[in-house]
Amino acid sequence: MTKMKLKYQIIIDDIKSKIISGNYRVGEQIPTESSMQETYKVSRQTVRKAILALVSEGYLRSERGSGTYVSNLYQSKTNGKSNNKTIGVITTYISDYIFPSIIRGIEERLNKDNYSLLLASTNNDVAQEKKALETMMAFGVDGMIVEPTKSNLYNPNIAYYLSFKEQDIPFIMINAYYQELDVPFFCLDDIQSSYLATKELISKGHKKIGLISKVDDLQGKHRMKGYLKALGEAKLQFRPDHMLQFETETKLELYSRVKDFLNKNRGMITAIVCYNDEVGLEVANVCRQLNISVPEELSIIGQDNSYIAKNANINLTTLTHPQEQMGRDAADWVIKKLKGKKDLVNENYYQPVLIQGETVKKLE
Repeated sequence: MTKMKLKYQIIIDDIKSKIISGNYRVGEQIPTESSMQETYKVSRQTVRKAILALVSEGYLRSERGSGTYVSNLYQSKTNGKSNNKTIGVITTYISDYIFPSIIRGIEERLNKDNYSLLLASTNNDVAQEKKALETMMAFGVDGMIVEPTKSNLYNPNIAYYLSFKEQDIPFIMINAYYQELDVPFFCLDDIQSSYLATKELISKGHKKIGLISKVDDLQGKHRMKGYLKALGEAKLQFRPDHMLQFETETKLELYSRVKDFLNKNRGMITAIVCYNDEVGLEVANVCRQLNISVPEELSIIGQDNSYIAKNANINLTTLTHPQEQMGRDAADWVIKKLKGKKDLVNENYYQPVLIQGETVKKLE
């Protein structure tokens, strides 16, 4: 039952994202039920449940014998600037991984105070981030919630953010922040997340622990730091050859690179701390191909407690991420700032909690 509800919510989030981002425009017919069945690999009943929910929320309208269309009620709800303010939301991705949950939290809080939402994504590309910022500026948003793009690298769009600050347009960053800017942010304590993951493996007797991490995002830098901290406390040697790094541009090559990494280190490492659940499940997939038994031969820990981990065919050990709560809190911060509230918390680190799965083995 829970699994069915999850799939129906995924469809809702994806269609909402496509409407908000303009992929589906007002008056446009969305794909047929049978087409969505194939796309989402679900039953017709699940598709209909998602459509009914979107119709009741005013995103869609159904015409008997014709099809389902994007409702103009949505346009009036999101584009009417006369009586409510518009908050711009820029994320690296919209419909992938944990982002639908974050956006859902933002939307829920904005709706309570009748604020509109203008959504854009960057695909973790600075050129697309520039376009998104120009769109927000041209629209005249009243405030912004931003997930930084390639947050571990110098960002050429800093001038845009300084311009928003000069115009007293409040904005807050989520998941990461640009170290060159003094801006408010709400983030998971990524150092603590990887620290707890590594410490859990050490407590289970693992001494040869690998790391797979992303290097162009600040989260990856911090998660590496937590891994190194735990190794140092346990007086375990750090081995550079036990670490695999990747970037946004090399993510598509991750499967083959993980395969090479595991072949090279087979028998040399007994566990891996992964950058996130997506990477953790990729490692598990490669292990199946290489006949590496999880967790008997290799233990795996992901991070973020994402829906893909909850819906996977393996019960991945992972750590929590606030997701919807972060979205609600960020939206609440912007609303309070626009209302002139003082003494707001400008920096917040959410504390992760380990979620036991079935991918970690205790060594004898």
